[in-house]
Amino acid sequence: MGLAIGFLLMWAGPVWSVTFPIPSLELNVTTATEPEEVAVVLEIIALLTIIALAPAILILMTPFTRLVVIFNFLRQAMGTQSSPPNQVIIGLALFMTFFIIKPVALEVYDNALNPYLEREISYKVAFEEAQKPIRKFLLINTREADLALFVKEADIKKPETREDVSLLVLIPAFVISEPKTAFIVGFILYIPFLVIDMVVASVLLAMGMMMLPPVMISLPFKLMLFVLVDGWHMIAGSLIKSFGV
Repeated sequence: MGLAIGFLLMWAGPVWSVTFPIPSLELNVTTATEPEEVAVVLEIIALLTIIALAPAILILMTPFTRLVVIFNFLRQAMGTQSSPPNQVIIGLALFMTFFIIKPVALEVYDNALNPYLEREISYKVAFEEAQKPIRKFLLINTREADLALFVKEADIKKPETREDVSLLVLIPAFVISEPKTAFIVGFILYIPFLVIDMVVASVLLAMGMMMLPPVMISLPFKLMLFVLVDGWHMIAGSLIKSFGV
């Protein structure tokens, strides 16, 4: 046993002694000789800032909020507790968000990002071109009352047209519009399932079966109703059309 261990140590010794090259990183602060060098650094900082804010942008400036809230209301209305699970709901909302926002993203890429990467336009022009499809999408899905609220509270000159509204005003108006729209849709989804619960509870009460939970009896009927009307197809199609993209 001792000889075997010694042999392994002798064999592994040369392997452990091998040195691997480790790259070094250096951060230098030097004086810029041309204005373009400063511009490149500022562009990199702006890009890193956008990447850091990407989760908030995905959640608040896209259809994700409305979709995930509606799917949660649907699950609660059906009374299935944790089915589908949260991972499935978030994944479904995420990929539907990519599908809905695809035309807007392609327009931003074609008119702003790609010309800027090709050095055909400046970053100022690219930023202005990127705002146009984003502003159009946000305006379609923002209520007038919410938009007027933030325009008033911002203490700025009233825009002459909707296209003149600043994104700093439009984004928070869109953020508070989405939950209200989702709550309205959730209320509508609750109605047919609530009717089934009331009918089942009334029948059980009339039969004197008060100890039997109505939810246990109504759940199969709600699932059957949802399957017969092809609920997922109907809800997904209605949600996609509701964004007007």
